[in-house]
Amino acid sequence: MKEYKIYAAGEFHVSKDVLSVNNPHNNEQIAKTYLADAALLEKTIVKAISLEKDLREMPAFVRYDILMQIAEVIRSRKDELALVLSKEAGKPLKYAIAEIMRAISTFVAAAEEAKRLPMEYIRLDWEPTGKGKEGLVKYFPVGLVAGISPFNFPINLAVHKIAPAIAAGCPIILKPASSTPLSTLELAMIINQTALPKGAVSIMPMDRTNGNLLVTDERIKLLTFTGSPVVGWKMKADAGKKKVVLELGGNAGVIVTKSADIEYAVKRCLVGAFAYAGQVCIHTQRIFVAKEIFNQFKEKFVAGALQLKAGLPQEFTTDISAMIDEENAIRVEEWVKSAVKDGAELLCGGKRTGSFYEPTIVTNTHRDMMISCREVFGPVVVLEQFESFTDAVDKVNDSVYGLQAGVFTNQVDEMNYAFENLHVGGVIHNDVSLFRVDHMPYGGIKESGMGREGVKYAIMDMMEAKILVKEF
Repeated sequence: MKEYKIYAAGEFHVSKDVLSVNNPHNNEQIAKTYLADAALLEKTIVKAISLEKDLREMPAFVRYDILMQIAEVIRSRKDELALVLSKEAGKPLKYAIAEIMRAISTFVAAAEEAKRLPMEYIRLDWEPTGKGKEGLVKYFPVGLVAGISPFNFPINLAVHKIAPAIAAGCPIILKPASSTPLSTLELAMIINQTALPKGAVSIMPMDRTNGNLLVTDERIKLLTFTGSPVVGWKMKADAGKKKVVLELGGNAGVIVTKSADIEYAVKRCLVGAFAYAGQVCIHTQRIFVAKEIFNQFKEKFVAGALQLKAGLPQEFTTDISAMIDEENAIRVEEWVKSAVKDGAELLCGGKRTGSFYEPTIVTNTHRDMMISCREVFGPVVVLEQFESFTDAVDKVNDSVYGLQAGVFTNQVDEMNYAFENLHVGGVIHNDVSLFRVDHMPYGGIKESGMGREGVKYAIMDMMEAKILVKEF
């Protein structure tokens, strides 16, 4: 059994608190690591703050080289890292490899953005008092960043905090999810081999009590959190004066119009609904189909769900495997049973074995059912029909969340209407809500969060503007 040490203040540590990491598929222990205590966190914060000046003054080409080196080492070890990720998260191997490739892309994007950190010239003679003066706006690193990342994308969502911090010149302390810390600790070993000052990046599994110190400590200048809305908004309330970026959950909607390519829409909706057992913030949870094609879509969609291959996560042909733990599988099971009891129709699935829950499609739901109005975070999708396109947009908007939405249409007026009127952070044309590339702005409104990730946009959150007014 492999041992992983905490990476804190530029060194690898053990502690008295051992953290066992189990494979969700069979609950077998695959490794052990440790939980950082308050004393080690304090040492790490002090060390990180001591590096702020060095990181701020680091030349762009040095940041670029460091970020590219990390990307290249990940690429050389992608199969090995994907296997670690697959085992710790129970993620089918094909999705684990895709996540590793995305992590590479994120570091490459950060390397490129490190070469073009913003600077602006402003004319100040718009008014008489500005005559003979000009302004130079420069952006400076905000300071120490705390990142808290979730279990569902163990490495790439952590990288979306670490890579922009390196590019911006901010030290960062990252707390990975306790159930999936291994791939980020593998990343720590890679980062440790670069020229980045030791202590600029720390990766520290912690219990909730010590992790909350990242939220409340005033020396930390920005908190970036990805996780559940309940936890995220509580963190914002406790964060004091620091900047906060929240990437939270959703119950994403997809609209399929009568002008859509049905075969393609079905294929993509199967991925959007059931990839990684639906444990994705932009998981396609609600699908609204034009009444003219509803029965045709339903037949093909159910048939496709029944053909998905369940199996071992480490087999490349596996489409769907266990959820992260049995507790969450039981929760999903109870939500579906409650909906059926309340009049919903189960089209397929609905059965649980341990932490595995079948791909499940439900129709004849109403807005107050948990599988409709809350984030399922499991392999469940609601399938309903709509009368008009404006009605479909209203149905998607009838949610406390607003992360992303997909719209399958080949009519320009419908696409334009959707973009202007959907209350979400991103509208995806002719694809599902699950679509994301790592340099695009990503984030939501309403209960789905505040701020944006995507490397360039995360960097901007990690910097502050300062103006020099000078005579010429």
